[in-house]
Amino acid sequence: MKVLLVNGSPNKEGCTHRALQEVEKSLQKEGLETEIFWVGKTVKGCTACMTCKKTGQCIFDDEVNTFASLAEEAEGFIFGSPVYYGAPTGNIQAFMERLFCSASRHLTYKPAASVVCCRRGGATASFDRLNKFYTISNMPIIASQYWNMVHGLVREDMEADVEGLQTMRVLGQNMAWILNCLAAGEKVGHGRPQIEDKIFTNFVRR
Repeated sequence: MKVLLVNGSPNKEGCTHRALQEVEKSLQKEGLETEIFWVGKTVKGCTACMTCKKTGQCIFDDEVNTFASLAEEAEGFIFGSPVYYGAPTGNIQAFMERLFCSASRHLTYKPAASVVCCRRGGATASFDRLNKFYTISNMPIIASQYWNMVHGLVREDMEADVEGLQTMRVLGQNMAWILNCLAAGEKVGHGRPQIEDKIFTNFVRR
């Protein structure tokens, strides 16, 4: 089984990468395959063109489509972001908006978790924002012993947040446990639920 860890920071090896590495340690210790995927610095936002509903992939052929092809074979996901102005980065939000719109079929019923890193404040608001993607996509959310956040301005600062780093390790353990439970369930006939055809409405009536 493979877990994809997504680094939504513009800094490829900054604080978010360090937090994901700590999660990765636990996942690998439990025998899971891992890969840290960096979204880069220039992800375009969704234009609501709906081309993906016809073609099965986003019209912008960039990191989103690359990740979608990897997601098809993965069993779990960790999405990470630093906190900018009390929210996840624009890059990770653009990435996830397009990914979940164009490739939700590769994500549905697979466990996911969020990780956020901040200097001081805004972590819980950012954590909540990322979790909203999973709660409308039939994805079980994996928890830890505390909200999944680590504090520090630079990587070196984070080493002093021993509770935050422990929270990352526990998150990895919990993800591995749930994935193993799901795999065991499938072996005895308890697979994923059948999805109903989605009913799509809006609040405007003419």
